[in-house]
Amino acid sequence: MPPLKNKPVSRRTLDNITRFSSCIGENTEFTGKFSGGENIVVRGHVKGESDACRVVLITETGCWDGKLVADIVIVEGTVNGDIMAGEKIELLSGSKITGNLSCPVIAIETGAVHDGHIDMNTTTRVERFEEKRNNPTKISD
Repeated sequence: MPPLKNKPVSRRTLDNITRFSSCIGENTEFTGKFSGGENIVVRGHVKGESDACRVVLITETGCWDGKLVADIVIVEGTVNGDIMAGEKIELLSGSKITGNLSCPVIAIETGAVHDGHIDMNTTTRVERFEEKRNNPTKISD
């Protein structure tokens, strides 16, 4: 798959990703298990689980039903299941997650909906952010 075009400039995690190896299209349903060290973008519906994926991006049209394990998980759509990430979880505005989150760094944008627990161990940080727009606003605690 060619490098991502029109990727959001303000998404720091996505800025460092040059390509996604696998894509589930909007009108596609996949049932099964992903494994391996590649980047995956989900625009359709996945019923299953992942293990050892590098980056999983669930777009606004994407839905994941099942356990999701990856290094980095970015959710803009819907996830029904637990998410475990080795590096970072980003929940973008409009995302809907029903399940537990476990990760060292969790960023939840205003407008994201999460129903579940967040596992906080000694290395877990929760970050609050807003998407950078043309007129960025500073977030104060």
